[in-house]
Amino acid sequence: MEGFEVTQARFKSFVLPNAPLETLAEGFRWCEGPVWFGDRDELLFSDLPNDRVMRWSEGGGLSVYRAHVGFENGHARDRQGRLLSCSHRLRRISRTELDGSVTVLVVSYQGKRLNSPNDIVCKSDGTIWFSDPPYGIQTDYEGGKQAPELPANLYRFDPRDGSLSVAAGDFEGPNGLCFSPDERRLYVAETGLQFADDPTRHIRVFDVGEDGRLSNPQVFHTVAPGMADGFRCDEEGNLWSSAGDGVHVIDPGGALLGKIRTPAAVSNLCFGGRYRSRLFLCVSHSLMAIYVNRRGAALV
Repeated sequence: MEGFEVTQARFKSFVLPNAPLETLAEGFRWCEGPVWFGDRDELLFSDLPNDRVMRWSEGGGLSVYRAHVGFENGHARDRQGRLLSCSHRLRRISRTELDGSVTVLVVSYQGKRLNSPNDIVCKSDGTIWFSDPPYGIQTDYEGGKQAPELPANLYRFDPRDGSLSVAAGDFEGPNGLCFSPDERRLYVAETGLQFADDPTRHIRVFDVGEDGRLSNPQVFHTVAPGMADGFRCDEEGNLWSSAGDGVHVIDPGGALLGKIRTPAAVSNLCFGGRYRSRLFLCVSHSLMAIYVNRRGAALV
């Protein structure tokens, strides 16, 4: 199966030998934060160092959705279909309303500014979860050097009452995050200290209580080569993770099933298309996609 690496035989049913990896657009500095809008049949993603959010659709091709946005990285949609965004430069979480106006949701915790929010998800109860490593304020390339004021935390924000709490605070560099389809587990990428000789890099998993509290943290899987940055679950609970050589598909028990190989490192990904069975990939300087034989979980 050209373009695929089968580690376990059951992975053969996950991919389609006659569905090639397609390049949709090129010429970016570093792609990140893809999010699918099924009601508009379009994908939004960040060209992070160029400080712009791009829009791609099958019929309309590529265009700039908005520019000079404070170096936005991760994106998600809330339960009302509104865009949630993580800004490195502005050190905030914002929401784009249905009329196009922008509402700032979170800028600080206990009187101190956030670092550089990285990735974000919305749970079915409306709570917003996001990672806040210092990566975006450690260089001028993805946000601009600024002094951190807080540890690298994972946060839970409830827009119903405006409360913000630390969901987990024992990370060196929390990055991508994703709930399992039943929302009983939360996967979080630990990508360690930037510029460290041997950074801690693995995927952690937490149990999620009915009250939203996290417990029983464990190392779920270690991606190699490269690292897990962003990931998403399919309907069966398998995790599709970015990696240095493409996409790694990991079963709920933490076993690697197989890989989709790409010409450069994948930073992030999301499911989209008519049946949520098209996998959109941010591959370094390119936007790519491939049809697969699994559907993305609805709550991602």
